[in-house]
Amino acid sequence: MFDILRFLEDKRDGRAHSPEELKTFVEKFYQRSIPDYQVSAWLMAVFHQGLSQSELRSFTEVLASSGHKVEFPSDIKIVDKHSTGGVGDKTTLVVVPLVAAAGVSVAKLSGRGLSFTGGTVDKLEAIPGMNVHLSLENFIEQIHHIGCAISGHSLELAPAEGLFYTLRDVTATVPSLPLIASSIVSKKLAGGASRFVFDVKCGKGAFMTDLEEARALAQMLVSLSKSLRRESMALITAMDQPLGRWVGNSMEVLEAIETLHGRGPADTETLCLHLAGAMLYLGGGAETFAEGLCQCKKVLKNGAALQKFKELIQAQGGEAAVCDTPELFLKRAPFEYVIAADRDGYLNSIDARQVGEGIKRLGGGRATKEDIIDLSIAIEICGKIGDFAKKGTSLLKIYYSEEGKLEQALPFFQQVVSISQKKPVPQKLIMEIVNA
Repeated sequence: MFDILRFLEDKRDGRAHSPEELKTFVEKFYQRSIPDYQVSAWLMAVFHQGLSQSELRSFTEVLASSGHKVEFPSDIKIVDKHSTGGVGDKTTLVVVPLVAAAGVSVAKLSGRGLSFTGGTVDKLEAIPGMNVHLSLENFIEQIHHIGCAISGHSLELAPAEGLFYTLRDVTATVPSLPLIASSIVSKKLAGGASRFVFDVKCGKGAFMTDLEEARALAQMLVSLSKSLRRESMALITAMDQPLGRWVGNSMEVLEAIETLHGRGPADTETLCLHLAGAMLYLGGGAETFAEGLCQCKKVLKNGAALQKFKELIQAQGGEAAVCDTPELFLKRAPFEYVIAADRDGYLNSIDARQVGEGIKRLGGGRATKEDIIDLSIAIEICGKIGDFAKKGTSLLKIYYSEEGKLEQALPFFQQVVSISQKKPVPQKLIMEIVNA
């Protein structure tokens, strides 16, 4: 007989749960036979006491098994990537076709943006006709047919995880590393991939603001995946300044297309190539990470990755011509406001968090999961940290739809860029790589 009070006391006092106890706990909560207030107490106990490696593995497995699982033949190596969330992070739109064009299948389940970070599903919806909610059958069939698919998370996959996340969101337990790791990996397990690359963002525009915290999460994700017999790699990447030139759903699709044409911003291209190279290596398409990187450079240069993105868009009902004439299909908000340099100097910082908070106030991001967002809202970042700007030079271009919302957003945008007389030391884009 499962004793919920004893279960709570055990975690409160730092004692470990057995796999059977965790299985029963998750099943009873999913069946709604344990009240939210007792589950909330357990979440707070985990926040303070943590989970052992064995507990974390068992909890993650039970979450992944709480609904349907995507199944692929065991002889096919399927890869997936996960970003912990950033500002201007449009890498999925480039990485998925890159890896598929290089010969390794990608099953990508993506989410929507929340708080100050963006989401891949929102970006894809800026493409006319694009279906971002594939059935599990169509998801699997498309991967067999063209080697890749990008779809929103199905409620059929790891549904118990969604219930736990909803409670974490209102009990101040979202930052718990074991709960973050189990949330991420359980959905990846249910999504059918057998190899994962984690992009752990670190900096002002990330949920992990310092390197020590990001490293701890990266190591936990990789070790958890290994304990579940899944190969993985984590890249800790800088997110003090936004990635690339554009922030905002529609214009981030534009930048992704520019990158696939070989004319994207240097930081966007570099990060995409490294993530894709890691995925190709883990998926068996290259013998080393370095070889995977070289192969991805080739399929970017010869146009194969761009062609694969067209195939993906067409397969999901979208207008593939967006890849040739994006300006005809991708909407940008009609009004423009420019923030210019008030003196000569070097761009010392470009605060990604302030950009994300500002774009949320403009209507381009969500405060709650239910919010409807304006996909045309966009911010153009006119320089990078270390660039020299003359007085009067444009620093940010804000594209907006409503004057009232601009007034709410301006205090955030006015704090984005700082200028100094001394050139700052550039930060590494890829800060560390964590292997199993």
